[in-house]
Amino acid sequence: MKDSFEKKADLGLIGLAVMGQNLALNMNDHGYVVAAFNRTVSRVDEFINGPAKGTRIVGAHSLEEMVALLRKPRKVMLMVKAGKAVDDFIAALLSHLEEGDLIIDGGNSHFLDTIRRSKWLQERGLLFIGTGISGGEEGARRGPSIMPGGIPKAWPLVKEIFQAVSAKTSDGSPCCDWVGEDGAGHYVKMIHNGIEYGDMQIISEAYHLMRSGLGLTHEAMHQVFARWNRGDLESYLIEITGDIMSFKDEDGAPMLEKILDNAGQKGTGKWMGINSMELGIPVTLIAEAVYARSLSALKEDRVHASKILKGPSWQYKGDKKTFVEKIQKALLASKIISYAQGFMLMREAAREYKWNLDYGKIALLWRSGCIIRSALLERIKKAFDTSPDLPNLLLDDYFVSIIKKCQPSWRQVVIEALQLGIPVPAFSASLAFYDGYRCARLPANLIQAQRDYFGAHTYERIDHPRGVFFHTLWQGNGD
Repeated sequence: MKDSFEKKADLGLIGLAVMGQNLALNMNDHGYVVAAFNRTVSRVDEFINGPAKGTRIVGAHSLEEMVALLRKPRKVMLMVKAGKAVDDFIAALLSHLEEGDLIIDGGNSHFLDTIRRSKWLQERGLLFIGTGISGGEEGARRGPSIMPGGIPKAWPLVKEIFQAVSAKTSDGSPCCDWVGEDGAGHYVKMIHNGIEYGDMQIISEAYHLMRSGLGLTHEAMHQVFARWNRGDLESYLIEITGDIMSFKDEDGAPMLEKILDNAGQKGTGKWMGINSMELGIPVTLIAEAVYARSLSALKEDRVHASKILKGPSWQYKGDKKTFVEKIQKALLASKIISYAQGFMLMREAAREYKWNLDYGKIALLWRSGCIIRSALLERIKKAFDTSPDLPNLLLDDYFVSIIKKCQPSWRQVVIEALQLGIPVPAFSASLAFYDGYRCARLPANLIQAQRDYFGAHTYERIDHPRGVFFHTLWQGNGD
């Protein structure tokens, strides 16, 4: 498996930002020799003489030198910014590689780009993997969640390396396995990131309610999140939110309150929202989470509007401890909706792009190492293991029982937020989706009538088979 350092390297890695460096160090820890290269060559020497000093990682000062250091079939991993940089490096590598060699894109690439690149390289006799990697800098260093997809023949070439360096579940299972063909790996990473957007938004809404609605101190909120992390809400994001609540600036004031309320985004949540519209799947909570970040970016507008536009003067008069417990249930129910919508979209994508996705296995990939790791994922895996064709997580017996317990509190939290004038777009959207999904008859019949009235778009009737369409001359007398 591992040749001596004097022989060939196991893998070439291009891109020595923090993620690339940490992944190279992680591979080194597991006994693999990495040949490292960076477009800014000085960074190679800084890495070799700094964080990688004393390791078996070897620096390369050109693509040609890096490729020459690799054993055959060569494996080259790109850890560079998504988009043009990936295409540029692939094009530059073509003249140095030969049939059967493998290029791996480990960045946050759009899945459609990965589909295109997979086909492009396959036509040239090269193998390609587009893999999602989650866990941030610490995950890359100690064990991330890895979601590879691409040309199936490529997987055996890196399976051992990827599963060795990935995070592990409590029973030792690697949070890394083959996802599917062409863009499937990057698609699953996109879904992961969209769910991450949703989780972060609903947690922020819970914080907003406790801070502005109940007037809780940061220490009190730290204790709340610490308690929540010992129950059904146990997750990485709840854990770090508790840490954030207790962190103080040099002057002793909560650091959180000194951070500008303008949330950034890199595009994966937006991609998921766009794709959901293309496929006709209502991932409403994640869409609201993306729009909430966009609204936060209108900081100057919001400050100006706050002086003109007035809301209710309502103040919460109930028991604060009881309301915090209701927020917990609203958060849990909304979190379930977030996962349910994400898996709905994956199921439709599998049909559209002809992927054979294993949803239980995907849940396992997220069980450790990644940003959305949570206790709920074990239940999600069990749900799909029990019923692989489950159309929606909300129909699983366990999640039915949880939503039933949470529903009264969920509704009360949304009502109270409206009365307080505190925006809870994700809590509200998740509840509206739940009510829409459980509604046997929606008012879409009126929309169809309107469309037929002004555009002759036709409609189906409930007293005729599906697929039979009708048109009415609405300006007649209906006789």
